Amino acid sequence: MNAPLNHPLPLLDLDVLRTFVAIAETGSFTTAANAVFRTPSAVSMQIKKLEDILGRSVFARDARSVSLTTDGEMLLGYARRLLSINREVVSKFIIPDIVGVVRLGSPDDYGERVLPHVLKRFAQSHPSIAVDVTIDQSSNLRRRMDDRALDITLLTNSYKTSALGAEVLLTEPIVWAGAKGGCAHLREPLPVSLWEEGCAWRAGALDALGREGRNYRIAYMSAHTAGQRAAIMSDLAVAPLPKSFLGNDMVELCPKDGMPDIGTYNLAMVVAPDASAPVKAVADHIRATFEVFRETGKF
Repeated sequence: MNAPLNHPLPLLDLDVLRTFVAIAETGSFTTAANAVFRTPSAVSMQIKKLEDILGRSVFARDARSVSLTTDGEMLLGYARRLLSINREVVSKFIIPDIVGVVRLGSPDDYGERVLPHVLKRFAQSHPSIAVDVTIDQSSNLRRRMDDRALDITLLTNSYKTSALGAEVLLTEPIVWAGAKGGCAHLREPLPVSLWEEGCAWRAGALDALGREGRNYRIAYMSAHTAGQRAAIMSDLAVAPLPKSFLGNDMVELCPKDGMPDIGTYNLAMVVAPDASAPVKAVADHIRATFEVFRETGKF
């Protein structure tokens, strides 16, 4: 039954909506509880309160999974918009009004995988700062920093080297990636897909093959992550990738598969020494993003 027109409609609690969105995005009451710093029982009570106000079920639950109902899917769009408006309004009052343009450099792989998450969240908290992104190889990005053409850049470095003045954000293994159920790693000579010269992953992979005396041929070369993934998934070749880049359609090839250990690499950030307030804000946001990744494994 619809409420009378002269009866005030109930107000939705933004804290409850934040919990609702967290459950919808993680598919788990327990994981969402950790994300919003509440106990699972408190989260369940919040959702019951929300469903009581709306008079509809927003989640379908069984013993192993949680999914949105049709009403829950409709609510999700509204909830995200309300939370976004709240962030924008509050930021106008409690975050200094920083205005400017920040020139940010990133290698292709992280530009594709990480920057969309970074820039989306940054735009929500700092709507007056524009970020101008340049995607290029790490060696070229380093030169752009030296020429003062960039304010911040991300760089991939071999575990043996580090860029002068660089802050390491992440260290992780480089692994051989092959297609799930593929046989490229069994061929002789080994077909390898590589980035162009100057890539830390390429250098580590070729060093490893050289140490083992493994015969190989460069079967595919691309400066872009999408090209590398195409070569792997079509089983044309194997390729060196950071372990966190492996998708569900890929497998890690180990020494038992006849593939030599490559080692690790560093992802580092270089910030201009005379960084402005907008540049510092972007740098702080990138640091926070990688802190979360190191703790959760997710961007």
